[in-house]
Amino acid sequence: MDVIHIYHTNDLHSHFEHWPRIHHFLSERKKWHEEAGEEFLLFDIGDHADRFHPLTEATRGNANIKLLNKTGYHAVTIGNNEGITFPYEDLDHLYDQRQFEVLLANLYKSDGSRPTWAKENKIYETKKGIKLAVTGLTASFAHLYHLLGWTIQDPMEELKQQLSYLKGKADIMVLLSHLGIHDDEQIGHEFPEIDVVIGGHTHHILHEGKMVDNTLLTCAGKYGMFVGHITLTVDSATGSMIEKKAWLYDTNDLPSVVDEEVEVERLYKSGKDILAASVVTSSYHHTQEQLAKLLCEATREWCQADCAFINEGLILENLPSGKVTKFDLLKTCPHPINPCVVELTGAELREVLLQTMDEKWKDMQIFGLGFRGKIMGKMVFSGIDVKKNQGHLRFFVQGELIEGGITYKVAIPDMFTFGRFFPSIFRAKNKQYFLPEFMRHLLEWKLGETERQPIN
Repeated sequence: MDVIHIYHTNDLHSHFEHWPRIHHFLSERKKWHEEAGEEFLLFDIGDHADRFHPLTEATRGNANIKLLNKTGYHAVTIGNNEGITFPYEDLDHLYDQRQFEVLLANLYKSDGSRPTWAKENKIYETKKGIKLAVTGLTASFAHLYHLLGWTIQDPMEELKQQLSYLKGKADIMVLLSHLGIHDDEQIGHEFPEIDVVIGGHTHHILHEGKMVDNTLLTCAGKYGMFVGHITLTVDSATGSMIEKKAWLYDTNDLPSVVDEEVEVERLYKSGKDILAASVVTSSYHHTQEQLAKLLCEATREWCQADCAFINEGLILENLPSGKVTKFDLLKTCPHPINPCVVELTGAELREVLLQTMDEKWKDMQIFGLGFRGKIMGKMVFSGIDVKKNQGHLRFFVQGELIEGGITYKVAIPDMFTFGRFFPSIFRAKNKQYFLPEFMRHLLEWKLGETERQPIN
């Protein structure tokens, strides 16, 4: 028998709280298996880098690559946080110093060529001659990749091509999938050639894996809370699979590492120090409410829209008077959320604005969609007035009563287009996303514009 040990992580999102333990655990396991003459492979399934963390933001993700190098990863695929939150040049150079493979079959440059830093597949061979083919796929946010200068292809079509190319070349097929649990399950049903799908993106936790037909699905949650371990037992004479097993290690239960808290703090402070450059000097103390109004105005002006609304929960902290640094702005507005303009008829805009009046938003907890806060917060408006007349709400844009047959350009955070908070926005056909700017970049711009004027 040939036993292959595969370890995996996914969706760390720059939550380095557990990284010292993860690094120590994986380093020890690698040494242990190699000394025992056993096969050892280590993969990451994307979203390792998240620009909410000052070190990732300050180094444009290069610090994350150094951590992966030091731990000895064999290969990674990218997630949407690497793919669509970094500008084109940053992603194109993110892996310059890598000491591992980037396996990614469905990303191309705009001219149709593959990026030089990515491979569509790799075949690993064990000491006993068993060949294990690995390919990688990432979620297809086609429009956003296009705006950044990339072309992302349908992952299922790319998978068909990879399997066709690899047919007969390997005994085992493994997919690094930053597609999410539903696509992984579909792959299990439709592609029996795949032995193992190592998953990510939807942060699902499969403590002992999940069998879908004859395919083993695995995933280790998010934020480094778990490390995954897969064992594949193969008949070395025939190359046939004998047994597949998967389980997770809770990183809270792993042995503590000397000075681990010091190391986590060092990573944070390193990024903070790099982001210490002043972007504006303000004579005024800005509250969260004031900053939300300022950001809403900035969003409307930047996007050249008729009106705008945002959720106050995008602003996490006040900004004191004096020097404002890039680190201050990151703490205040850490979300990888882009501005967007959506075209709505007057009737649709009235429907949306009526929904924004609901008191539920103030304390609604939000997860995902790029949001890095905790609660939605009340809605803030720019270019929109609300008046009550005989118990009925009347809405005005730029001082004019909204008319049902007119089309309005409404600037919003892009998170409103991905979720189902506002059905009219979700269904709208005309949406314009502004990339690579995040909401905090608009706030920085607006602060510079108004640095000598108080905010009412």
